Amino acid sequence: MRLRSLLYVPASAERFVAKAHERGADAVILDLEDSVEEGSKDAARAALAVAVPHVAQNGAKAYVRVNVGPRMGDDARAAVAAGAQGLVLPKADSASAVNALLAELGDADDETIDILAIIEDAVGLLEARQVAGHPRVLAVSLGAEDFATSTGAEPVPEVLKLPKLMVHYAAKAEGKLSLGMLRSIADFDDSDGLVAAAKEAARFGFDGSSCIHPKVVPVLNEAFSPSEAAVARARQIVAAAKDAAAAGTGAFLLDGEFIDLPVLNRAKAVLAKVGEAS
Repeated sequence: MRLRSLLYVPASAERFVAKAHERGADAVILDLEDSVEEGSKDAARAALAVAVPHVAQNGAKAYVRVNVGPRMGDDARAAVAAGAQGLVLPKADSASAVNALLAELGDADDETIDILAIIEDAVGLLEARQVAGHPRVLAVSLGAEDFATSTGAEPVPEVLKLPKLMVHYAAKAEGKLSLGMLRSIADFDDSDGLVAAAKEAARFGFDGSSCIHPKVVPVLNEAFSPSEAAVARARQIVAAAKDAAAAGTGAFLLDGEFIDLPVLNRAKAVLAKVGEAS
């Protein structure tokens, strides 16, 4: 599954919901949590019945970020009833937090609902692999702003890089998607910085990132997609490896580059990202 870009939209903001399906994001996250003030949360949940199918009409995944605590069950059940394909769970500090969400779904859980877990404090960071290893978790990320607040830190890149990478490697260790950049997504007006950060995250192996402004969506889609040159080179490597294998050769040189199994596997991964079998 490709989740290069996940656009947060407050479920209570009709004018943002109305155009969310036009933004080109791989997923739209209808938010019931931080971006919705307390007095509007019930109305935002009720709006999911219309908002979920609306944001998904151009093929984007429709996800809903629920509140934790007393509202979680009602939020989750309303999201699933509206047709959401996944739930975004904030404050995921253990596998038990995921189990609690699934328990709230009860009979509404048909086991096809994706769970995207957000780690937001030091406890969750140290349990990141346990969270990522939950069989229902599709992807894991670090909530930069909440993590910084909970640890008394500033949400600046040099502070966030280590915890972001810890969550990233926990996700990879469990074969799950890793979402995020090595900085906060809050400063969406820093265009050059966002481009550089998205490219950096892709080099580290992140699969995509969320964003809070639609202008960031094309930046993420480009950064987390292999270039045409990379795809063409991957095709060459895979084809040459097949010829070499037929001749009984393992490692070989291709245009001066040493090709062995790790290089071949990276080439296959590039092709998988664009939906090509290898």
